[in-house]
Amino acid sequence: MQPANLLLLTLVLAVVAYGLGYARSRSLAMPLGGIRHLKSLPFYYGARAALWSGIPALIVLGCWAAFQGKVIQLIIIGGLPPELIPETEGQASLLLSKISNVASGALPAGFVDAPIAEAAERLKALRGQSRMLMSALVVSVSVLAGFLGWLRIRPRLNARSQVESILKWLFFACAALAILTTVGIIFSVAFETFRFFGKVPFTEFIFGSQWSPQTALRADQVAAQGAFGMIPLFTGTLLISAIAMVVAVPVGLLSAIYLSEYANRKVRGVVKPLLEMLAGIPTVVYGFFAALTVAPFISDLAASIGIEASSQSALAAGGVMGIMIIP
Repeated sequence: MQPANLLLLTLVLAVVAYGLGYARSRSLAMPLGGIRHLKSLPFYYGARAALWSGIPALIVLGCWAAFQGKVIQLIIIGGLPPELIPETEGQASLLLSKISNVASGALPAGFVDAPIAEAAERLKALRGQSRMLMSALVVSVSVLAGFLGWLRIRPRLNARSQVESILKWLFFACAALAILTTVGIIFSVAFETFRFFGKVPFTEFIFGSQWSPQTALRADQVAAQGAFGMIPLFTGTLLISAIAMVVAVPVGLLSAIYLSEYANRKVRGVVKPLLEMLAGIPTVVYGFFAALTVAPFISDLAASIGIEASSQSALAAGGVMGIMIIP
């Protein structure tokens, strides 16, 4: 079972655990004279059972999904003949990519060596076994933990306090994860920066006039020395920013003046939210739109009037960026 389907099944099991916990709390309260004799409302008993069922299963699912790929790769690499075992990380990445392509059918098995084809078959088998084991383990943990949570429901159990405590730790874990992710990104970028400047001089990076970020994957690869001068990036950024300001300043300023001084209430109520919606569109969507729609349109329009224009022109990027910053 795929992780997405397994996640959905886990949520369904949690909902079932909630219903069973809710029903058990009410059934235990009936002989006592009603739910007023419960320490907490039935909702909290159901929520407690759902959390017992869902959280351990989700932890198992997350850990399995995070580590299964690396474990399978180590098994595949370890099962190769000694002469095919890669010596560097780049070679290992290329070899695993080839094996994955054969396993997925993107690359016919007849185009690769027999050990690679055998590794692809082993990869498919390991992935299937991993999915089966993951599904069985996650469902078992969810059912067993939910049953224990359901079994421990008692009328004098303070389910509300336990649910609030679990949720408090969940929220704390989410906040800590966000902070740790940010710290990890900073350290990762800093580490790669030190590695980069260990190979490229700082003066060449700042004052270089060529930008061609190519590196050799193999020692015998030619024409991949690369050039890492930042001046083309600086000038390109300034050019795109200038084009964006040419688009955004008059349109944004005149739109603001019209909406605040001349537009009636109905027009302002429609146009103003539409302009503000531009700020909510992700920047990657703007970039995708510029690359696939605006840039080819500008290139075709220039060709129709006899002007040569690249499909990666700054005009497309600057124009779309100008629309993006109108709000």
